[in-house]
Amino acid sequence: MWTESTIYKEDLENIIKDQNIPWAELDGKTILITGATGLIGMNIVNSILYYGMNRQNPPTVYALVRNIEKAHFLFENQEKLFRKNFFYIVGDIETIDDFPEKIDFIIHGASQTASVGFITQPVETLITAFYGTKKLLQLARTKSIKGMIFLSSMEVYGSPKKGTYISESEISGFDPLKVRNCYPISKIACENLCVSYAQEFRIPVKIIRLTQTFGPGVSRYDGRVFAEFMRCALEGKNIVLKTKGETERCYLYTADAVRAILTVLLKGLSGNAYSAANENTYCSIADMAEIVCATLGNGKSKVVYDLQDTANLGYAGTLFLQLNTRAIQNLGWKPNVNLREMYLRMAQTATRQEKQQTRG
Repeated sequence: MWTESTIYKEDLENIIKDQNIPWAELDGKTILITGATGLIGMNIVNSILYYGMNRQNPPTVYALVRNIEKAHFLFENQEKLFRKNFFYIVGDIETIDDFPEKIDFIIHGASQTASVGFITQPVETLITAFYGTKKLLQLARTKSIKGMIFLSSMEVYGSPKKGTYISESEISGFDPLKVRNCYPISKIACENLCVSYAQEFRIPVKIIRLTQTFGPGVSRYDGRVFAEFMRCALEGKNIVLKTKGETERCYLYTADAVRAILTVLLKGLSGNAYSAANENTYCSIADMAEIVCATLGNGKSKVVYDLQDTANLGYAGTLFLQLNTRAIQNLGWKPNVNLREMYLRMAQTATRQEKQQTRG
């Protein structure tokens, strides 16, 4: 998508024009990004490269990728434009023992994200998260980096009571005998590892807890719930909910997430965590489904219910995650894109991607 998409280019322009981010601190620096082919990682890579296009001393980006073919597909144009300051490291976070170059910043976004994987691969979910994060923290210590950020999740807040306005200190307990809890428990363990390295070894590592994030770059055929809602509405089909859709949470647009991550990386306090969400998007799954039908369905789609036992699908139970984002707003960040606009912008780019694939 790079800059041939009007919407994506608008996002890149809005990101690099954010004067709250001290961009100059990235000039001439080397940044290691894990999870670079994921939705958020891809947007971070593109934003930093785009910032460097007109700089005399642009940052250098190293993208840690497991699937080099996917990386070539996503970053084909960037490989040509940024031969001198964009490179791949092929491998995963568990095997990155040494890095021959100097590193100034690490953005750690690699993670298991598919809910079904929490059920089918709980051991891998736990071990990869913890030992991969340890490897990166050791690397950060060896390289005496200027800053590191760990991308955590809103799931660390557990199951607060409805009506609770959740700040960063309000972490709920998790039943360790429930396999699906491997994901939030792994995030909590990694967060504690980060703050332990910050205290014992003075590693300048920060934590950002992202709510569910989406926008341009999401495939029309992505299996996650928010993408399934989009696909059904665009195809004029009903949105079928397998639960009552009572879970309530905030959402976040990809460009807003990138700005949040860079803000915390460059302005956040070491050893601290920051929640990132658009508080104005707070709604139930059922309400979001209705919004999608009204926004994208052209009167052809409606929300229907086919209630099932979803435990084996990796779904979390009913949650009420109304996040308090005062801490990150105190750093000067605020979200720009509401839920309806998130869907409109995601749908336009997803439709365009499908047309390109059809022509090919």
